Amino acid sequence: MSRKITLLLTIFFLIFVFKSFSQNDTTKVSTEAIPTITISPSELQSDEESQDISGLLQSSRDIFVSTAGYTFGPARFHIRGYDYNNTNVLIDGVPVNDMETGRAYWSTWGGLNDVTRNKEINTGIVPSRYLFSGIGGVTNIITRASTYRKSVKLTYSLSNRSYRNRVMFTVSTGLMKNNWAVTVSGSRRWAQNGYVTGTFYDAWGYFLSLEKKINKHHSIGFTAFGAPIKRGKPGVSTQETYYLAGSNYYNPYWGYQCGKKRNSRVSNYHTPMMILSHYWDFNKKTSLKTSLSYSFGRGGSTALNWYDVNDPRPDYYKNLPSYFKDDDFMFNKITNLWKNDENYRQIKWDDFYFANRKNLYTVNNIDGIEGNDLTGNRSKYIVEDRRNDHNQTGFNSILNYNLNENIYITGGLNLNWYKGYHFKKIVDLLGGEYWLDIDQFAERDFENPQLAQSDLLHPNRIVKEGDKFGYDYSSNINKYGAFAQSEFSYKKLDFYLAGTLAHTCFWRTGNMKDGKFPDDSYGNSEKQNYTNYGAKAGVTYKINGRNYLSSNFAYLTRAPLFRNAYISPRTRDFVLDGLTSEKILSGDINYIIHAPFLKSRVTFYYTKFNDQSWARSFYHDELRSFVNYLMTGVDKMNFGTEIGIEAPVTSTITLTGVLAKGQYIYDSRPKVTISQDNDSKILAKDRTVYLKNFMVGGMPQTAASVGIKYNSPKYWFVGLNVNYFDDIYLSLNPDRRTADAVEGLIPEDPQWDQLIKQEHLDKAYTLNMFCGKSWKIKDYYINLNLSINNLLDNNNFIIGGFEQYRYNPRNVDKFPPKYFYLYGRNFFLNLSFRI
Repeated sequence: MSRKITLLLTIFFLIFVFKSFSQNDTTKVSTEAIPTITISPSELQSDEESQDISGLLQSSRDIFVSTAGYTFGPARFHIRGYDYNNTNVLIDGVPVNDMETGRAYWSTWGGLNDVTRNKEINTGIVPSRYLFSGIGGVTNIITRASTYRKSVKLTYSLSNRSYRNRVMFTVSTGLMKNNWAVTVSGSRRWAQNGYVTGTFYDAWGYFLSLEKKINKHHSIGFTAFGAPIKRGKPGVSTQETYYLAGSNYYNPYWGYQCGKKRNSRVSNYHTPMMILSHYWDFNKKTSLKTSLSYSFGRGGSTALNWYDVNDPRPDYYKNLPSYFKDDDFMFNKITNLWKNDENYRQIKWDDFYFANRKNLYTVNNIDGIEGNDLTGNRSKYIVEDRRNDHNQTGFNSILNYNLNENIYITGGLNLNWYKGYHFKKIVDLLGGEYWLDIDQFAERDFENPQLAQSDLLHPNRIVKEGDKFGYDYSSNINKYGAFAQSEFSYKKLDFYLAGTLAHTCFWRTGNMKDGKFPDDSYGNSEKQNYTNYGAKAGVTYKINGRNYLSSNFAYLTRAPLFRNAYISPRTRDFVLDGLTSEKILSGDINYIIHAPFLKSRVTFYYTKFNDQSWARSFYHDELRSFVNYLMTGVDKMNFGTEIGIEAPVTSTITLTGVLAKGQYIYDSRPKVTISQDNDSKILAKDRTVYLKNFMVGGMPQTAASVGIKYNSPKYWFVGLNVNYFDDIYLSLNPDRRTADAVEGLIPEDPQWDQLIKQEHLDKAYTLNMFCGKSWKIKDYYINLNLSINNLLDNNNFIIGGFEQYRYNPRNVDKFPPKYFYLYGRNFFLNLSFRI
């Protein structure tokens, strides 16, 4: 019913606005109304920080896109329900999406807001003069030195979000008389404790852009940037722990060590990138840009590991009162400790040191050398660093040719060579003297001690702080692609055609010979090759100078991601059976108004994803083993409506309205293979997962916002947004939707619904406020901005969550879902000074 109401309202809206603006305007029309956005560095925008791509959309002039990025972003909203690997991000025309996940991470250049403001944002299926973009669109961040105007800017920010303080500086020379242009920028962001207790933030940013204009045809540019960041991570937990801790932001990752807070999950990333570019303007009609890029660096996060002791995580199910529900004494005792003793519900660091310093143990035949023995304190608990380092070389060339006033032709070539390094390192032995590098699950399950060795080349290996252990392998990905595009522009009609062809080759290189898979873990695996293609087209009909109709269509195939291709890349090179390229079919229809007193876009979209693959590893409670859960043939269908309205009702007051109404559903019954992680044994093969018609979870599928903004002639502004979120579903555990899960049950059994039904989370409202003031004193500019999100301090808004993969089909409550809550009232204050 709600879909029908939304459709009827949209139809009435279209009829109304068409009649209002369908006057016979014979002036020359353009495609300015199409949401292709270029943001100049001088435009003042909000500085909300994010680890994903949504923050890039805040500076869009399209009201729907900017609202989705800034207002809806904190609630985990995804435009059209797309994963972020469907949106391409470029730095000065060079793609920066991660080769293993397909996603771009804003934190790669975090804190460099002043030098990354100049963006060209194209959303949805659109033509792009940089590459064949995905269905989510493309954002190009322009960092060419000559595009920055001469200025000096200093900024200080105060917040209570991930970080508390930020300072930034930027110096740009503009293009000087000697034909050089230089821009330098740097930043520092920090917090001893963020919004969530036990978190911290320690981040820097640096940026350099140089350009030398050789003559009127040639310029050479160089850009280098990086953003080292360390932060203590917040956790996600069950409703029971939130209740016991008295906070929906309970964080199980930290505890007191010698009276000071210490976080066990510390994220540490630093991936610098350098780009050398040649700009060649043949003439006014033809240009060629060629770039050579190189990125490298480290990534990863620390975590606890333990041996021959109980799970030390405070929110582990055996450490919660619910585990003792049949024992009143223990239930009440644990409940009282959780509620009243903060030390009890956090990590007990001091206990780890005590246990490690009392565990005298002898290891024999170290490195396989008979008689090479060691006696010392073997750590029961450690902190390990799960690393994902990489280096990548890229070559990118883009030719643009303006054939005449009606036809514009673009062609491009993109080549990438990527190598990822995946391993673990000992960070802290926590008072112990060494760690024995064996697989404790294999040690438990098999009598042959060789099967427990992480590396047969160094059996019984002793590892200490800074040493690699556990697993060590490389991901090799080579991708070569080309695209061509033609754009045609006429008085009443614009249209474009584009196509791409790409080849992807990837393989695994093992650097350890795992005892369980000695023939399949060491050295280079067989190479996997995929040739993919894509085509897209679009047309815009210019009804008059204010009304436009457009439609776009795309079909493309995409190679599977490395991370979803292997059954267990940590231990072996087995490739998932039935692995194939993903197919994507997408289209949209848009009605756009670009009038002096109304700007609006109404979009209907439909996208079908076929043959996605899905890989997870977790402890399977019923099978009593750590397993690899691998699905193929996962199909999804996303369709819905987007409406964005911006109406300046007076010279100072602007009203805005945004609505996103979508349905993102699974559209197939995938096949799953379950394999035991420490054995080649297949526990299940071609098991049917009944996912069809379940909802894709983890995000709002309905979001709306109504706003008002007052712009004073005296250079200050204030605005307010009321926001609404609904149709949020938990992300599914697919194994709960199999015949095996409900075996022995009938639909009337209470357990049937508990297993099968997908939780629909409560709808919620939020209120945001923003204001600002600017001053010009001679040649100095001062800007002050304040934004307050969730002004009414709604602490009960669940923005997403997931069913645990570990579950008991006869006692679903044993491993309940985990939930994410929207931050309560939070603010961002920004003060800048510019010359």
